[in-house]
Amino acid sequence: MTPWLVPVVLVAIAAAAALGWFLHRPEKRAAAVTWVANSGYLRSLTSYRRRMRVLRGGLAAAAAALALASLATASLTARPVDRDVRSEVLATRDIVLCLDVSGSMIELDTEIVQKFSEMVDSFQGERIALSIWNNTSRTVFPLTDDYALVKEELDTAASALDFDLDAWVYDQEALKKLEDFLVGTVSLDNESSSLVGDGLATCALAFDAADTERSRSIILATDNLVLGTPIYALPEAAQLAADRDITVHGMYASLSDADSASAKAEMQQVITSGGGLFFEADDPAAVDGIIEDIEAQQAIDLDADPQLVITDRPDRWYGWLVAGLGAFLLVVWRVRT
Repeated sequence: MTPWLVPVVLVAIAAAAALGWFLHRPEKRAAAVTWVANSGYLRSLTSYRRRMRVLRGGLAAAAAALALASLATASLTARPVDRDVRSEVLATRDIVLCLDVSGSMIELDTEIVQKFSEMVDSFQGERIALSIWNNTSRTVFPLTDDYALVKEELDTAASALDFDLDAWVYDQEALKKLEDFLVGTVSLDNESSSLVGDGLATCALAFDAADTERSRSIILATDNLVLGTPIYALPEAAQLAADRDITVHGMYASLSDADSASAKAEMQQVITSGGGLFFEADDPAAVDGIIEDIEAQQAIDLDADPQLVITDRPDRWYGWLVAGLGAFLLVVWRVRT
């Protein structure tokens, strides 16, 4: 609160130390000196040198500890605080994370979910939802600004999806965790998989408050390899999103596959023609690029006056003060003995 007090207190401490030194230093008295002949060799003794090193080192350590305690005292006197400007408003950016959890994506999904988690670290007030899909869809969590819940759910998702489908022997506990996470994403129709258009359409329908002006975005992660006949083709689902003023960003991920080039080209064309950004999932610029685009979109907040919230944080320096004083007393005791 008062940063100017830090140098003032430090100068005052230094002045008090200097004054104390000059007022209390012992006077040189010739009568108190006893001269001993042939004692010059003492300075060359190993034990003498060792004790002098201990003395000098101890005095230097004591000075450093005292300096640390002085700095901590000055900082505490200046009252360290956290300043946070808060507005009791609801940010109007809504983001749905739309994740393909079909068999061809499982090995890639953990990394993608971690990318999602990186994005969450940059959000302030946005509402986020996670929808996963294969030939049917499941909402893992609806739109929310409870970031602790979001991070927990994303960590759970990353852990469950970290599964090697090509292993000779499956870890039964890991398999159970994966199956529990994928519940609701597979119907009885075994002839279809990775229905991208239907998954995107479901994500487009996950937004609420349709009659309010809000910024809405979908981050679609898929390999766009469709097996079966979806209700919505990808272009149709993208048009559905566009009709609802939803921007769709794409994160393309795929293992080596004969159809991957055409699938990637179709997805890129659909995403970019709708005004969204298209990245490959392993592109290091994906997270920053999508975040910048989302932040650039207009966000309309409810009218409210921002408030400055001040929180005292003496804990940042109190520990250093205790450590400095403790070290000083310990070193002084050691030097005196």
